[in-house]
Amino acid sequence: TFLSLQESKRTFNDGRILQRSKRGWMWNQFFLLEEYTGNDHQYVGKLHTNVDKGDGTVKYVLTGEGAGTLFLIDEKSGDIHATKRLDREEKAMYTLHAKVLNKNTNEELEPDTEFNIKIHDINDNAPKFAREIYFASVPEMSEVGTSVATVTATDADDQTYGNSAKLVYSILQGQPYFSVDSENGTIKTALPGMDREVKENYQVVIQAKDMAGQMGGLSGTTTVSITLSDVNDSPPRFANHSFRVTAVESTEIGGAIGRIKADDPDVGHNAEMEYSIVGGHDTFNIITDQITQEGIIIIKKTLDYESKRDYEFRVEVRNTYLDARFIHGVQFKDYATVKVTVEDVDEPPVFTRNPYIIEVHEDTAAGSFVGVVMARDPDADNKPVKYSIDRHTDLERLFNVDSVNGTITTLKALDREMSKWHNISVVATENSNPRQTTRVPVFIKVLDVNDNAPEFAMSYDTFVCENVKAGQLIQTISAVDTDEPLVGHKFVFSMSGGNPNFTIVDKEDNTANIVTRRGGFSRREMSVYFLPVVISDNDYPIQSSTSTLIVRVCACDSRGNMQSCNPEVLPFSDGLTTGALVAILLCVIILLMIVVLFAALRRQRKKEPLIISKEDVRDNVVSYNDEGGGEEDTQAFDIGTLRNPEVMDANKLRRDIIPEMLFPFRRTSPIKDNTDVRDFINGRLQENDSDPTAPPYDSLATYAYEGSGSLAESLSSLESAATEGDQEYDFLSNWGPQFKKLAEMYIGRSPDRET
Repeated sequence: TFLSLQESKRTFNDGRILQRSKRGWMWNQFFLLEEYTGNDHQYVGKLHTNVDKGDGTVKYVLTGEGAGTLFLIDEKSGDIHATKRLDREEKAMYTLHAKVLNKNTNEELEPDTEFNIKIHDINDNAPKFAREIYFASVPEMSEVGTSVATVTATDADDQTYGNSAKLVYSILQGQPYFSVDSENGTIKTALPGMDREVKENYQVVIQAKDMAGQMGGLSGTTTVSITLSDVNDSPPRFANHSFRVTAVESTEIGGAIGRIKADDPDVGHNAEMEYSIVGGHDTFNIITDQITQEGIIIIKKTLDYESKRDYEFRVEVRNTYLDARFIHGVQFKDYATVKVTVEDVDEPPVFTRNPYIIEVHEDTAAGSFVGVVMARDPDADNKPVKYSIDRHTDLERLFNVDSVNGTITTLKALDREMSKWHNISVVATENSNPRQTTRVPVFIKVLDVNDNAPEFAMSYDTFVCENVKAGQLIQTISAVDTDEPLVGHKFVFSMSGGNPNFTIVDKEDNTANIVTRRGGFSRREMSVYFLPVVISDNDYPIQSSTSTLIVRVCACDSRGNMQSCNPEVLPFSDGLTTGALVAILLCVIILLMIVVLFAALRRQRKKEPLIISKEDVRDNVVSYNDEGGGEEDTQAFDIGTLRNPEVMDANKLRRDIIPEMLFPFRRTSPIKDNTDVRDFINGRLQENDSDPTAPPYDSLATYAYEGSGSLAESLSSLESAATEGDQEYDFLSNWGPQFKKLAEMYIGRSPDRET
């Protein structure tokens, strides 16, 4: 390819002539085949201008995409070469600029000219599918030509140039079942009646070839895994049309005795089946297990080996979902015969009734007949049965049952008023097998007998006014009866004997009125009247009782309102009134209380003071009525208290007595420094005298602390031969301020100092 610039007429090697333009002459496009495999640089084209006289003064310069790297130009001749192999799929066109310069002065002889180098495509890329394997499905029994899936490949070659990217699809594997459209890669069924139950999965290999499938074209392949999806084209079938099932007669109602199964080669909901008994059955039923698709035979009615041992019925199975395309001419159901054999088991006894309801009168004596329960062994052997009462249901042991014949009798007399019903359980047990037991509830109703007399319905507080008139109503009474006659209660009221003060009027509605016969009652004469009232019922045998009605005589106002019912206190010549008796009794009680108080005061002893003389404090000795053990008695008092009273243990108890903490311990306030010993001891004495936890007897506390290395030596008079009168205490004033208080106490008491 040749490009000539800035010439009025340019002639090329192929004879073409370019016309002059304002900017010059140019051929603005070069073509270069990709994938050049030669060893030398590939020649692209040649640039030339008439300015170039061939004297070597003209220099050609190339700039733009790939200039100097991919493309080189001979600056003398203008020849352009490609330095390496170019790939159109990476870049299809390069844009460059050509310049003509003076080699000596680098003066631009021609204006900058732009041109393109276009890479021509070659078939160097094979078709490629997006995935190596595809998955697809199509219903079984599909018609020929049913679309399954579409697979397409891509070719990186130029689709606008030649046939390098024109693809043709073909099937390499999967015939004769499937075909593929050569233009768009659509896979279709090619064989009718493909049955999933015969073959479910197919592997189809599809090829895509470029160059329109011509010889020498490149190709790529992919695999399509095609699965035939299920349709309900197969009916259920029993492999065995006769089943035998064994059931024990003790099977509970609703219990399963066996399973049967039909086969359906379909899957999913197409294989779901439903079982039923043809014509139904009164003893058995069949249901479908939705998980295993089995028919479960269950019991509808209790089996009895002794009454019937063999059963036979017909079972039908059919698909739940049907496909209308395949139901013509095919029965999607099947039948089988089921034979059930009942096996005998050792059954517990069976009562003739359940429950038993028995009535008995409450006046029935102990040992009387109540009723009979009966049970039998349902087995063919009919083994003997014994009876017993569950004592947890008869804690009072009111009843007994004969172990042989089941006769129930009373052990105690029954009282309907205590309990109207008794619910007991009778147990029947096989003699030969005690584990075979049956219990039945027995409800015993106690019938009423008129054995209780009526009585007042309540306690009446009745009074009559002193100013009442004859024929005045003072009380209405009623009665109750714990018995329950069938026709209801009917009570009759009467008064026992003649009574001149009151009478009773029966209202014949189970109530009666108490009426006065006279007026002018007086509390002085009689403050309380006792009226015997006889109440009778109308049942058989007639029961009656006598209840006493207490009538008090009270003072009332003019309207009949009670004011006071206390009897008047009036003196009598033959005795004392009640008020006088009460006053005398109170005086006696007061005198007794005074005597008791005086005796208690006399019993108290006056305690002697802890220190006989308050002034005598020379020795650290505290005297009590009982003598202690002397200075060596360290158990009577803790001498450590004198050494350091501030750190005394607050909870330390007396060691010479048994502690008895009746009251909480009271912490004593610590003494200050330089406190007089006498004050300290007096304070402790007062605290112990007022302490309720102190013992009730005196004790001797000895204080003999001398100190360590004291210059004054012992201050105690114990074991001292000198008497108090022989002592001189003037030296105490020389001992310093610590003994000032002691010096004032003893020096001040000297006879020669007292005036």
